[in-house]
Amino acid sequence: MLKPLGIAYIVSLAMSLLVAMTVTPLMCKMMLTNDKYLKKNQKDSWLTRSLSSGYKKSLSKALSSKKKILYPAIALFFLAAGLFFTLGQSFLPEFNEGSLVVTAVTKPGISLDENNKLGNLIETELLEIPEITSTARRTGRGELDEHSQAINSAEIEVNFDLADRSREKFLEDVRLRLADIHGIVTSVGQPLGHRIDHILSGTQANIAIKLFGTDLSTLFMLGNRIQNSIKDIEGIVDVAVEQQTETPQLQLRANRGMLAQHGITIEEFNRFIELAFSGEKLSDIYEGQRSFDLVLRLNENYTENIEQVKSALIDTGNGGKVPLEQVAEIVSVGGPNSISRENVQRKIVVSANVAPGYDLKGAVNEINSTINREIVMPEGYRIEYGGQFENAAKASRTLLITSLLAIGVIFLVLYSEFKDLILSAIVLINLPLALIGGVFALLLISGTVSIPSIIGFITLFGIATRNGILLVSRYEHLRMDGEPLHNAVLKGSADRLNPILMTAMTSALALIPLVFQGDKPGNEIQSPMAVVVLGGLITSTLLNIFIIPIVYEIVQMRRLRKISK
Repeated sequence: MLKPLGIAYIVSLAMSLLVAMTVTPLMCKMMLTNDKYLKKNQKDSWLTRSLSSGYKKSLSKALSSKKKILYPAIALFFLAAGLFFTLGQSFLPEFNEGSLVVTAVTKPGISLDENNKLGNLIETELLEIPEITSTARRTGRGELDEHSQAINSAEIEVNFDLADRSREKFLEDVRLRLADIHGIVTSVGQPLGHRIDHILSGTQANIAIKLFGTDLSTLFMLGNRIQNSIKDIEGIVDVAVEQQTETPQLQLRANRGMLAQHGITIEEFNRFIELAFSGEKLSDIYEGQRSFDLVLRLNENYTENIEQVKSALIDTGNGGKVPLEQVAEIVSVGGPNSISRENVQRKIVVSANVAPGYDLKGAVNEINSTINREIVMPEGYRIEYGGQFENAAKASRTLLITSLLAIGVIFLVLYSEFKDLILSAIVLINLPLALIGGVFALLLISGTVSIPSIIGFITLFGIATRNGILLVSRYEHLRMDGEPLHNAVLKGSADRLNPILMTAMTSALALIPLVFQGDKPGNEIQSPMAVVVLGGLITSTLLNIFIIPIVYEIVQMRRLRKISK
């Protein structure tokens, strides 16, 4: 989802570099040879002079009282680092697609007509909510569909238009009305978010609590106990257990002794049962433009009840036929309507969603602690957590590794420029300065760290490093020209003030629309990145023009003292 942004960013930087190395020097040369341009621009504007003058005075005071500036900045960094670990965590931001997907599941075995009546009742209740403009429903899906569903499951697309109420109040009203309809289990999501959840965990919810074990009845009992334990946790909604019900079945248990007596192998017995009751397609029959399957199986006179099944004839090894009841035990039993497996292990799923305004990681941690406190798992049974939480953890680990690699590469590039480890490290001071603003911006706007916001931090580190390069490289050039250390810091900082402010402002102005339009459909992914980058730009720029000069002067003064000794 974020790949196009990365490609666009890299291509834009590459083209900017190309223009800076070719077109910009040519244009500057043309303007500098123009006498009219030189006369017009031989003096700085009053704003530039005022900014530089005021900045020189402030910086001079800061250099004379370094501890008053450095210590608060260090304290801010540690405060931001501590707050970062208190922020909530989620995989993706909450979407705002302008529509809902309501999944309604009834007991297995219900007829299509009865489920259709329930669906009509659900739609009627939903349409009474003022914000809902229209609904559309699909009940069940074909068996060969990639997203197959039985006829006891329905998906209702709900279009809404918010006016007087907030989105949170509206969703609360939707869930309350659905809770009043008996005989259904519902989950409220959004079209894109609903499909992402299904791809990640196989369930249509944010959190999938997977119970693994051998006995389905025990799994279903544990699932209901977990549901009752976690349904009252604040921020947890749409808690549901995978629907199971007992369905009537006929079991045909082979009598191996009788099979051997009649010369029937177990393979032949299994093949007969498969052909007799499931059938096998032999060919196609065409009638005009229509085609029909030609299927071989027993006549209905032998399959409609248990007595008919018992009287069905099977071929013996000596060319005769015997009733099926002579070589097998045929009993009527109850069995599960469906069996779910993962990695060949039986499972049942308890699903849940996280209400708007609550973070995914906090919800999962609370669920985990509640289950550990209240539920005792039998031997051979275990729990796994899936869904967005699982993928958020994997993505965070990947991004942490790539972030460290990116910082390492940035440091190598800086070292190749300055040929000095200390100077390269001074430039990287911008990273903690940028982290301060990014964390506080997240705390004010959403209070949640998601994958897009982590990408925003990585992007921010690259942007913030640029300002440090501008300052340190200017100091070094002035010192090479013979300027004393203190004068080089003051003059270099004043020289680079305008470029630093201009680059920060142009970047910030481009991000403002994304920050203030974050609740609009389509902006949910970009907005957390923009919030982090904008907040980090503000603090890194404001602190950079004081912290970098102070640290640079302290380091170089110590070096000069060592040389003098």
